[in-house]
Amino acid sequence: MADPTVLVSHTVDAGYWSDVEALRAAVETRVPGVDLRVAHTPPETRELVGEADALLATDIGADLLEAAPNLRWVQALSSGVDFLDTEAIADHGVALTNAAGVHAEPIAEQVIGYLLTFERGIHTAVQQQQERRWQRYSGGEIRGKTLGVVGLGAIGGRAAEYAQAFGMTVVGTKRDPDTAPAAVDEVYPPGGLFEVLGRSEYVLLSCPLTPETRGLVGREELGAMSGDAVLVNVARGAVVDEDALVYALQQGGIRGAALDVFEAEPLPPESVLWALPNVVVTPHMAGSTPEKFERVAELFAKNYRVFADGRLEELTNRVV
Repeated sequence: MADPTVLVSHTVDAGYWSDVEALRAAVETRVPGVDLRVAHTPPETRELVGEADALLATDIGADLLEAAPNLRWVQALSSGVDFLDTEAIADHGVALTNAAGVHAEPIAEQVIGYLLTFERGIHTAVQQQQERRWQRYSGGEIRGKTLGVVGLGAIGGRAAEYAQAFGMTVVGTKRDPDTAPAAVDEVYPPGGLFEVLGRSEYVLLSCPLTPETRGLVGREELGAMSGDAVLVNVARGAVVDEDALVYALQQGGIRGAALDVFEAEPLPPESVLWALPNVVVTPHMAGSTPEKFERVAELFAKNYRVFADGRLEELTNRVV
């Protein structure tokens, strides 16, 4: 095909990404001469999408698809695409790729931060500092403990590597156990979830949100975890039954939870999770990093080259 026209949707110029010009510069550095257009408002996106062959976006609705007769590829800027109408995208003959792997490094580092927070009691120290209270306590060691990873994709795999470096045993579940990362000591198919939960002092949820994983961890699954176990969720809030989690945390069913994602976001002020002393709440920021523009631009450039050659079947991270 002729050189594709690429549109950066107005949805990129807000929230987590915000600095659309930084993204533009990173893309143009890697794809010199690219016909790249940027929309800053919904009307601009709708006006420009009619000529676009490819779209960089955080969201795309059915109405925009109808207005884009030339569109053949959407590069999403998130790993999860559960909030997108993938059926409508497919019905319009548009390929969809996600940003899996772009956020693996910062999220994996944050996961280790959560583990050390609970193991060394950093959250307790923060609470005591706010109260100006000096009370010594004992910390533990993550070395020798077991991390269970539910979802051994790019994020879970990188977290496994870090955990292994700290001397932890890593077990986990993966749809295809044969493709598990080398850093995992034992891997089970999804049906082995309860085995992983029962063996782990720390449980990491890093799976995508799908019909199969929605509500994956509920009262029964939490009950399979040790009372000394900590749940870490960097997947999607809906992977966990939040009411069941609150009950387990309040009743001592598990030791604690580190949560970056929630059923409702922003987390409502009235949520019990804010006040529980055994919970660490972060505002869906585990994937944040100053390297985000460079990494997503690298992925886009790789996909752009095969797209421009008409080889859509070779797109990296294709989900539709």
